[in-house]
Amino acid sequence: MTATLTQTRPTLGDFSSVVCFKAVITGVEDTLGTDGAAVVFIRAGKVRGHTVATDLGVAGSNPAVEQIAGILDGAVGENGTRLCAVVKSYQDGENIVVETQDTVCSAGEEQGSERRCTFTLGAVWGAVEAITGRTFLGEQTESVLRGGQSDKFVFSPL
Repeated sequence: MTATLTQTRPTLGDFSSVVCFKAVITGVEDTLGTDGAAVVFIRAGKVRGHTVATDLGVAGSNPAVEQIAGILDGAVGENGTRLCAVVKSYQDGENIVVETQDTVCSAGEEQGSERRCTFTLGAVWGAVEAITGRTFLGEQTESVLRGGQSDKFVFSPL
């Protein structure tokens, strides 16, 4: 499934650079601090993720957890908005785990960086909640910047 995008800019199209997005992130961090910015970006991401799921017509569809990665990747991966590649989703006990790579949040960061994928986490979180119709607590448990094979997001039911 791919997201249907309505072009909003007649000359440049709907995509802008990772460099500009990262400038927004660092500017907000400079203003609000790292934790304050994280709250803002996670919430913004959650709103975006819910909108993506709704626009795709999958909100409340509650597919098998293993299908969520493909649904999301079609919308935000290479054939969508290019936020990140969603490579895997699976159940781990009661938790839903989603693994991503090539996230916009990690782009250009040095290995060992403490950068967290706040917007990406939020976007996946909002989409997972909308798709499943359930509420979760989300957290990033692994990072490609700190030795992980993926940026791993774990969603625990509330």
